[in-house]
Amino acid sequence: MNETITCDVAIIGAGTAGLAAWRAATGAGKHAVIVERGPGGTTCARVGCMPSKLMLAAGRAARDARRAGMFGVRTGAVEIDGAAVLARMRAERDFFTASARESWFAVPPEQRIDGAARFVGPTAFQIEDGARIEAGAVIIATGGAPLVPPVLEPVAALVCTNETIFEIEALPMRLAVLGAGAQGMELAQAFAWLGVAVTVIDNGATVAKLSDPEAATIVREAFASLVELRLETELESSELVDGLARLRWTGGQGEFDLVLAASGRPPELKPLDLEAVGLKLDDHGTPLFDPVTRRCGGSAVFMAGDAGANRAVLHEASREGEMAGLVASGLRPRDRLPVLALTFTEPQIALVGCDHDELPDGHRIGQAVFAENGRVRVDESQDAPGVARVYADGEGKLIGGTIVGPGAEHLGHLLAHAVARGLTAAAFEDAVFYHPCVEETLQNAVRDLLRS
Repeated sequence: MNETITCDVAIIGAGTAGLAAWRAATGAGKHAVIVERGPGGTTCARVGCMPSKLMLAAGRAARDARRAGMFGVRTGAVEIDGAAVLARMRAERDFFTASARESWFAVPPEQRIDGAARFVGPTAFQIEDGARIEAGAVIIATGGAPLVPPVLEPVAALVCTNETIFEIEALPMRLAVLGAGAQGMELAQAFAWLGVAVTVIDNGATVAKLSDPEAATIVREAFASLVELRLETELESSELVDGLARLRWTGGQGEFDLVLAASGRPPELKPLDLEAVGLKLDDHGTPLFDPVTRRCGGSAVFMAGDAGANRAVLHEASREGEMAGLVASGLRPRDRLPVLALTFTEPQIALVGCDHDELPDGHRIGQAVFAENGRVRVDESQDAPGVARVYADGEGKLIGGTIVGPGAEHLGHLLAHAVARGLTAAAFEDAVFYHPCVEETLQNAVRDLLRS
């Protein structure tokens, strides 16, 4: 007969959010257990951020070698050793994954449970072929799983997701990417820089879900010069022809030796049998929960990380896990941080705080173009695309921005800290900015806002 384990807090999922929740609950003096059914290691390290950045780094090296001539540096023909690129990516990816798994093994063995969980009551669940867990509170941090559209079933043998693309043995000749979100565009650019012919298909109107029209236009034009960009396009059919995936979409078709399905990672909740919990669910089967406390209605169940269908961003997953762990332990949650989302393409994309399509009445916008920045002209060229758009409310308090251009990751952090601290545009403009540096672009955007 399987044993019954009782605890104060039980966490399902040992990714970034789950481990943060376990640390918070344990730090609050609660007896917490954490359940993991998979290989461990966060999505970021294993099949997300880190291997994507490694592919981008290789692609950027090839891009830089090709354009070295503009600096008066002659390199000759650039050759891509695809096997070497992939081998380095996997070796470094495995290093990051091992580091992430150390956090899992740092949990004491008696609080670490391997297996798949299935709810059998409001805060009780059964481990497959294992113990029954009865907890005072449960935190769901099961992450998400890649979505493969049914239209791709005829060419399933040639379809990869973010969980399989990093295991390919050779670079493809022609790659179709379904989805113009952050990971889809990062990999599309990396493969294109490495000499692969890339087509990106998305039914949306913008890259990386940009709502700021000025920024969206710049990004769209930048990518259209590198890949075949098919936005506002529906994939209509697929078939296997002579070993290739023949895809047909609105107004066109193409043949590819690899297809990357990058159209989202919906929450992985079905195996949990949430019907046994009695939670209120949305149309997609995700429990409704408070975005601050992470609590599902009046229950003792909490949501954290990608399982809550929020932005798939590591630092947000960590914060959500921490907040869920604190509230489940009877403590107050920490303050929410402003949105900070980065896409590491070139131009880089940073979304901070309030989105453009949610700006309040009376808002003000300031902007500055990267091509006028001295540091950008030194490192890039006078034609470098990009704009920094900064948003303030009617009182001049900074509330967000959209930044597209070289070094946007750094400007995004700077603006996010300013928004989190409630700075006004005037106070931010009066800060120290060294010359020449790319951060001056942000200062000039704020100055433009003040003039408006």
